[in-house]
Amino acid sequence: MKKLFFFCLLLLSWNLGFAQSPELKKIQTSLPQIRDSLQYVDALNRMAILLYEKNADSTFYYARIAREIADRHNYKKGRADAMNNLGIFFDLKGNFQMALKYYNKGYTEYKKLKDSVNCVQSLMNIGMVYQEMDKDDRAQQRYELAFRQSKQLRNDSIRSLVIYNYLLSYPKHFNRDSTRYYIDVAKQIAVKYKDERTLVAIDQLIADDLIDHGNREEGLALLKQTITTAIDKKLFYVSMDMIIDMGQRLESTNIEESIAYYKQALSFAENNDYLYYSEILTRKLFEIYESRGDNATSMTFSKKLIEIYDKEAALNRESGIDYIDYALKEEQVKSLENRYTYQVALSILACIAFILAISMIVSIRKHLRRTKKQNSQMKKALSALEHSQADNTRMMRIVAHDLRNPIGGIYSLASMMLEEPGRSEEDRAMLDLMKTSGQNSLELVDNLLQLQFSSEQLKKEPVDVAEMLKYCVALLKSKADVKQQQVGLEIVPATVTASREKLWRVISNLIANAIKFSPNGTKIKIKMLPKKQGIRILVKDEGIGIPPEMSKKIFDLFTEAKRPGTAGEQPFGMGLAISKQIVEAHNGKIWFENNAKSGTTFYVDLPFT
Repeated sequence: MKKLFFFCLLLLSWNLGFAQSPELKKIQTSLPQIRDSLQYVDALNRMAILLYEKNADSTFYYARIAREIADRHNYKKGRADAMNNLGIFFDLKGNFQMALKYYNKGYTEYKKLKDSVNCVQSLMNIGMVYQEMDKDDRAQQRYELAFRQSKQLRNDSIRSLVIYNYLLSYPKHFNRDSTRYYIDVAKQIAVKYKDERTLVAIDQLIADDLIDHGNREEGLALLKQTITTAIDKKLFYVSMDMIIDMGQRLESTNIEESIAYYKQALSFAENNDYLYYSEILTRKLFEIYESRGDNATSMTFSKKLIEIYDKEAALNRESGIDYIDYALKEEQVKSLENRYTYQVALSILACIAFILAISMIVSIRKHLRRTKKQNSQMKKALSALEHSQADNTRMMRIVAHDLRNPIGGIYSLASMMLEEPGRSEEDRAMLDLMKTSGQNSLELVDNLLQLQFSSEQLKKEPVDVAEMLKYCVALLKSKADVKQQQVGLEIVPATVTASREKLWRVISNLIANAIKFSPNGTKIKIKMLPKKQGIRILVKDEGIGIPPEMSKKIFDLFTEAKRPGTAGEQPFGMGLAISKQIVEAHNGKIWFENNAKSGTTFYVDLPFT
């Protein structure tokens, strides 16, 4: 079995790699002969870091195996290296929160081991992630700390890389004399250790310095040669910033050549699954073509950008649980997590039972319509199933209702713990995850409690629709402000006989969806139109629209037609189904139409009585 496992590892790495380095081939060849578990972990971690530029998924694969074996043998150095490699993987994928958590975990382990070199590298990696998150103050703090500590290292090979990244990320932090001095220092160190990768990167700094200080042509020529060298050496990740730099330098003088560089970088990013760079470059090309009025090409890049967001959202969902399973060690937090998981499991079981009952009823009803036989035995079966449905609905309501208190307790406890001073950044991140999960679970419970009611159960009263719309807009304005969206409201006097609470839920859900699925800076319009025997309400957005394949499913209960919002908001897929039930219980009608340019308009017709 062990030989078969070694063979599978070799086969996978052979298939995933291309133009493999001699060192990688050597490790792959020696892997089946390694009998010492700790050496085996070191080999896996080394393979993970050698493969990150060629195939990020390979980095994740080998780092995960290395971490599991290191945990079993309590091999702290191997565990720290695996954490660092996982941080690299999530950084490449554009999942900065996860990258930050794993880099921090690796840094903590290295610090316990007094591994100064890797501590410096981890600080530099954390600084780069903070920069990618636009948290420049924190980024510069980590860079400065790594910069100072690198001066004290005996083995100073990492210092050239720290200097390069610091100068590249924050060039204005240094005057020109300091920049030239540190470039020389970094180059001497890289030459000393024969570090070709860093030497190529340093040439970019020299080119930028020439361009910024009056030697544009000479600097552009050097930058172009540096890009060619990096690509020839298959240093694709290193080349990304260089190519983007060149594209930016040429935008004002030669836009076509600038576009060509951006497209070249995007090709490398897509081939190597660098989501972070794919997003930057796709957005850049979209903005260029949009500014030129080339709508067809800009739409192509717009669609590609949506695909990248979907991919990032999927990665966030999949990886978050993995990290919680690994990282939450404190007994108190673990106890809360287990209790929460148990309660959610109960809710899911109740939902499954409810769905099964509904499925059986629908199946039997279809059979009855087909055969047109009013068989007394079938009537009894249908009656029994309807009774079962009612029992399951009641059970689901009871479970959902009982879940509110414990989930609310988890949410409140996490909120209070977040407000306590002195907590570490890692604790705060985990508590924030718990708080968000608790909030999402409470929303799910509220949706479950809204299911299955009849028109007779509604407590109807005269409702001023205009006032209700004002209230809904005021309540949701803060969410729109976060995304810099403008919400317009046009109202006319109108009063309908309806359930105030239920009708409020419909309108709030439609406006919240418009905010959720619209990009930053767009407009949302809510309008009332008078009709002969009632009133029409429309909610129009400039969002991502509803694809044709989803159009027939969005009002279904437990539909698969659900997507995260433009800012990664969590979807449950029940809101529109519940809204449809409510509107129809008021003898009204709800539907939608995709707008001509972008976005969707939802319509609600309500009768006066």
